[in-house]
Amino acid sequence: MNINATLFGQAITFAILVWFTMKFVWPPIMKAMQERAQRIADGLAAADEGRRKFTQAEQLFQEKLTEGKQQSAVILAQAHKRGDEMIEEAKSTARVEGGRIIEAARHEIAREREQVREQLKQQVAALALAGAEQILMREVDRKSHDDLLGKIGSSL
Repeated sequence: MNINATLFGQAITFAILVWFTMKFVWPPIMKAMQERAQRIADGLAAADEGRRKFTQAEQLFQEKLTEGKQQSAVILAQAHKRGDEMIEEAKSTARVEGGRIIEAARHEIAREREQVREQLKQQVAALALAGAEQILMREVDRKSHDDLLGKIGSSL
């Protein structure tokens, strides 16, 4: 065998091998590589999307946190304000109630004072009548005395 014929036979076999590889082996390998490249690209895009969503969620969280802190500060201020209002309301109610109690006590004192005056008047009148009776018993007869007592009793 000649080296040229062997070389020519090997070249034809190599060409058939290359054609067979390019026709039947290469396309599935390329397809698998493209699919893998697409999956990697999709994964990277999903990672970027996840990172973007995470950043948005973090911003939203910070906004909500700030908003919550502001709302809690407003609620706390309102609670303090309402507490102060309740204290002032209680003070004014206590003042009014104290004034009412004082006024009721004054009325009670005036009423009791009037009762005591009335009782004293009655006692003074009774003492005066008793004294007058004893004086008149010595100086006036019984009939004149009863007339005088009737006049005194009717004037009171």
